[in-house]
Amino acid sequence: MNKLVKQLAIISLLIAFFASLNLWIYFNFTYRYVDNSSETMRQQLIELDVYLPFDSNSRIVKVDSDLKLTGNLPVLDGATALFPIYSAFVNATYPESSVNFDIIDFTPESGLQKTGTGGAYKAIVDGTADIIFVAKPSQAQIQYAESMRVELVYVPIGYEAFVFIVNSKNPVEYLTTEQIQGIYSGKHKNWREVGGENTPIIALQRVDGSGSQTAMTSFMGETALLNRPANIRGRAIGFSFRFYVSDLSGKQNIKMISVDGVHPSKENIRNGTYPIIDSFYAVYRADDENGNIPMFINWILSDEGQYIIEQTGYVPVK
Repeated sequence: MNKLVKQLAIISLLIAFFASLNLWIYFNFTYRYVDNSSETMRQQLIELDVYLPFDSNSRIVKVDSDLKLTGNLPVLDGATALFPIYSAFVNATYPESSVNFDIIDFTPESGLQKTGTGGAYKAIVDGTADIIFVAKPSQAQIQYAESMRVELVYVPIGYEAFVFIVNSKNPVEYLTTEQIQGIYSGKHKNWREVGGENTPIIALQRVDGSGSQTAMTSFMGETALLNRPANIRGRAIGFSFRFYVSDLSGKQNIKMISVDGVHPSKENIRNGTYPIIDSFYAVYRADDENGNIPMFINWILSDEGQYIIEQTGYVPVK
């Protein structure tokens, strides 16, 4: 009997040991490399209810506009990082009854949606959205529109910087365009090759079809991106859009690095000295006959619409 008890005790200890070991491996290795850039994860990177329209506690820029849309209201959708802008547009020009939010997401009948860049491009082509607010499309998104014989109209409404981020403890403060391309092509594999410590570089990427991954592909030009990193230890580098990093991510342990000696500040975007600047757009279908669309686009380009873009933290086109 005592022998059986001892055997059971040993078995219990082994089970506990291996369970603890599995948890340790998960949190110290597997968890660090889970693909948290998936579409689902990216949708959770901001809390929608913090930037909702018609909410007295919302962080959006609030404008009492002279334009009040009625009738056939365009359904709006777009990128996660631009949500505070088009939510503020809705707050200024739409009736409150047009938006339906059920604690975690917008209901299907809501005039305001947020499905992210990939979802928004699909929605505009499929006809479930009337105007989307996004960065320029990927090649796959262009081809999807062409395959559906849909012509899209792109109206630039603001400017934003594409930025590279590292851990705040990383001593590297700046990189050249060539060095970054070297990192993301696999030419540079250790931080000491670009002025840092003797540590492997983990070059993080985003999911295909996201606005930032499309911008990264454009940044690389003819140079091919390396495959996504294996499970190695080292210091990571990632990329995103400036406003998202500075105002939406809430992460205090990262920093934006200077590129070609210029920091991605709002002023350096405005004066054009930061080297990686691009427009973001209001996009609609050329065959959409909704009369509110041109009226709404004109308002976005007016002083009121551009004020919202400016005060949200982006650089307006005017």
